[in-house]
Amino acid sequence: MGLFDFFKGPDINQGVKEYRESKGGILLDVRTPQEYKVGHIAGSRNIPLQNIRQAANIIKNKKTPLYVYCQSGARSGRAVMELQQMGYANAKNIGGIASYIEKEER
Repeated sequence: MGLFDFFKGPDINQGVKEYRESKGGILLDVRTPQEYKVGHIAGSRNIPLQNIRQAANIIKNKKTPLYVYCQSGARSGRAVMELQQMGYANAKNIGGIASYIEKEER
């Protein structure tokens, strides 16, 4: 581990790989609907951070693995904290789409 590794956020590419290998996982984009329309990861669902409490209406099983991303990783970090407070034990911040290496869906 290098000196600056502590400051690195989650690796979205690794997170998407884990999502694809998971059984029943959900890839959650917490950016605004406008940001989502511009480009998002294939298979993701959009629930903006400001509406994250609506996840309870959409994702009934609180054991569902949730892989959460945004633009940089900051909003997804806040979303994961809120999801965990709501009882979603398997919510994980996978970082920001800005570091995503595959082609985004539009």
